[in-house]
Amino acid sequence: MKLTVIGCWGGYPAPGEATSAYLVEKDDFNLLIDVGSGALSTLQQYKHVMDIDAVIVSHYHADHIADIGVLQYAWLTQSYLKDVDEILPIYGHMEDETGFSKLTHDFTEGVPYDPHATLNIGPFSISFLKTKHPVSCYGMRVSDGQKSIVYTADTSYQDSWIEFSKGADLLITDCNFYAEQDGSGAGHMTSEEGGKIAKEAEVKELLLSHLPQYGNREQLIEEASYYYKGKIRLAKTGLVWGE
Repeated sequence: MKLTVIGCWGGYPAPGEATSAYLVEKDDFNLLIDVGSGALSTLQQYKHVMDIDAVIVSHYHADHIADIGVLQYAWLTQSYLKDVDEILPIYGHMEDETGFSKLTHDFTEGVPYDPHATLNIGPFSISFLKTKHPVSCYGMRVSDGQKSIVYTADTSYQDSWIEFSKGADLLITDCNFYAEQDGSGAGHMTSEEGGKIAKEAEVKELLLSHLPQYGNREQLIEEASYYYKGKIRLAKTGLVWGE
């Protein structure tokens, strides 16, 4: 299993980059997790848009789904250019019916996931945890049967992340705030809270993402390492984890 960071910014993208989007690959199957602002442009540095086999979204805030529309236009255009009629499944929860309805277009189909059940997509099995966020949002544990990646999506701290992340090979945490700040009202975590989860869950590696646009972001690693003594990295465009 291989993960490539396509976008890692919270709220809005840095110049030439993207907000939340992650490409997970296994056995020639390509799963895109969230499709934030700028994601489609960045994605094409690594994959042709028609090589994406499935998409799954955590929630319907713009910095996680802004490029769904242009992805749909890309599939519409390519269907004519390549004379194919493939349908791209885009998985989402149905707790926001308006948001979910926008996942279906001419060559994409919104597919509901049950957050209380395990979802199988290609070689991956995905389980869900509801986050603490102003809108319904679900973090995910993605496994290929050998390794697992936990993606918190957008969330403020909750103890349930520890059990959900237990023993994960990679933990990708919301890190929109520095240690001295309080992200709970906005539904986000601090660097130290991510480090605490990583420590208690005994994960093998911590990736800090959904990053703030201000401050010295290297400080986030220092703050997370107050709790977690394993490998910590800041997410960045093109960062690769795994095979």
